[in-house]
Amino acid sequence: MPSKIFDSVDESLADVFDGATVMIGGFGLAGQPQELIDGLIRRGSTDLTIVNNNAGNGEVGLALLIKSGFVKKIICSFPRQSDSYIFDEAYRAGKIELEVVPQGNLAERIRAAGAGIGGFFTPTGYGTLLAEGKETRTIDGNNYVLESPIHADFSLIKAYHADPLGNLVYRKTARNFGPIMATAAKTTIVQVSGVVGVGELDPEAVITPGIFVNRIVEVAS
Repeated sequence: MPSKIFDSVDESLADVFDGATVMIGGFGLAGQPQELIDGLIRRGSTDLTIVNNNAGNGEVGLALLIKSGFVKKIICSFPRQSDSYIFDEAYRAGKIELEVVPQGNLAERIRAAGAGIGGFFTPTGYGTLLAEGKETRTIDGNNYVLESPIHADFSLIKAYHADPLGNLVYRKTARNFGPIMATAAKTTIVQVSGVVGVGELDPEAVITPGIFVNRIVEVAS
């Protein structure tokens, strides 16, 4: 089996192509794969569609990626916060497209992609602008909107420790979107604080099985 351990961030991102859909883990800055995002900026791939919980904070990480002009579209739940001025400026200037997805729907659309589900009905968004152009249905007297799964070419996530097989454990709330994003992409790339030997992770603590992980790069925390 080819090794999943890569020597550098840049090597792990070498095939990210123009126009790719990239999921990036993190809830704000918590669990954001900062070094992988910096590597994506160095890579210089353009016209990216980014899937994330928000649209960046300050001028680092995802915000810096947007500022660099490499993002064509972002799919997120919270595009505007007090420190999301980079996205705000780009959006007002017509330099970036936005698809707003309620947070629960976002998580479920990502999970559905990983689970092979073709779509699901949810009451969230029914009767609002978010439901325009989507199929609706009344089930048992309740109104629902049909939502589609979100698939990605690449997922960039951050975990705490990994073993060489790709099994992952996370640190507290840094776990957030990582586990479901790992299942929803063709290629999952993970930055970790440490790589341990096979058998050293407590099986009961493993959240993401190695079958969902393609590449691992160790980054000093």
